[in-house]
Amino acid sequence: MSVRQQIREQIRRRIEDEIRQRGAMPFSRYMEICLYDPGHGYYASHAEQFGKAGDFYTSSDVHAVFGRLLARQFQEVWQVLDRPAQIEILELGPGRGLFARDVLDWSKKKFPDFFDSLTYTLQESSPALRAKLAGNLAQHLEARKARIAEDRSEEDRPEEDRPEEDRPEEDRPEEDRPEKDRCNEDRCGQVQRSLAPDAPVIIFANEFFDALPVEILSPHGKLHLALEAGRLREVWLPPLAPELDFLDHYGVHPEAGERIEVPMVAQSWIRPIAQSIQRGILLLIDYGYTRAEQLAGRHRGTLMAYRHHSVSPDPYQAPGEQDLTAHVNFTALAAACDESAMEVEKLLTQSQFLMGIGEKNQFADAFEDCRIPQERAKVALQLKHLITPVGMGENFQVMIAARRLDSQVIAAISGLSFGRGY
Repeated sequence: MSVRQQIREQIRRRIEDEIRQRGAMPFSRYMEICLYDPGHGYYASHAEQFGKAGDFYTSSDVHAVFGRLLARQFQEVWQVLDRPAQIEILELGPGRGLFARDVLDWSKKKFPDFFDSLTYTLQESSPALRAKLAGNLAQHLEARKARIAEDRSEEDRPEEDRPEEDRPEEDRPEEDRPEKDRCNEDRCGQVQRSLAPDAPVIIFANEFFDALPVEILSPHGKLHLALEAGRLREVWLPPLAPELDFLDHYGVHPEAGERIEVPMVAQSWIRPIAQSIQRGILLLIDYGYTRAEQLAGRHRGTLMAYRHHSVSPDPYQAPGEQDLTAHVNFTALAAACDESAMEVEKLLTQSQFLMGIGEKNQFADAFEDCRIPQERAKVALQLKHLITPVGMGENFQVMIAARRLDSQVIAAISGLSFGRGY
């Protein structure tokens, strides 16, 4: 049996054992095990998902200019914050740390005053990726400019601290059901700062929220997985009241033949993240949608599986071996920030955001290391992939929320100023 077959078998066994013990499993729990099981989950067990040899690209895999442009934007935010003696960048889900390395290297070279003030914290739950971080950021970790946050996953918690679940969820009245299909507060939304809570902070998340588990609702109810004759099968049970309430306020209810994602775990993350920012900004980059777009008939059912750069709608094909993602509901994330008294800026495309940062110096950050025309031509193609609609430019959205910053000042930072004439 190959390693991949062993992974698939271990994940299937874990899922089936839990169903036997607890009853029908919400889809969000299935997705959580497939992606984050400590021993064999997609993100937890290996670190080769990225780039040409993996399953998908992130912006940092395309060219270092992504990190360089964001370093310029972070330095500008530091200036808006009156150049504090200490500032922290906290990156959620930093993967292998390529983006962090690009930001730190470019800041050290181009913005030494900002670099001197900076502490870069990397919050990553995957053991395999944490090992990659240690190697890719060794120089900055040794200099204590970068820090890998301590992992505090549920698996590390003492047994006596874990919630007890004596009966299957479907056997209990709705009002008595535990929220086992959503992150519990000890694991979700736990921001692990390196500096004191009152130190200015930039919390950055690039393609983080799209990989969080989701519920799936249809006109038949809420999707669960059960065992029948030793095989997994889909069953539909009544949804919880908070899930229906979420669709009332931030999404749409599924029509006949539709399946709609309900990202309750994302909401469990965004609220404490927003509340943890005493002064600073939250910067999210991801592919997603607004409620208005769903009402217009778009983004109604976005769950996808990615493997070897191929896309499939089948989440059951290769558990533990394929990435599972769902588009981000920016309306819900923005509402949570607004409820936490943060100032939320208008949603931008990645194209608009990067053009705003780079247009003042004609993207000199991208071309500085080019010595011959062929190198410039190659970098231009990579930059085009980040910015243009045929690449990543229009697929990804950028959301910025700020606290204790003048709204006019933050609205005028370069990333938000493209096409405004500032």
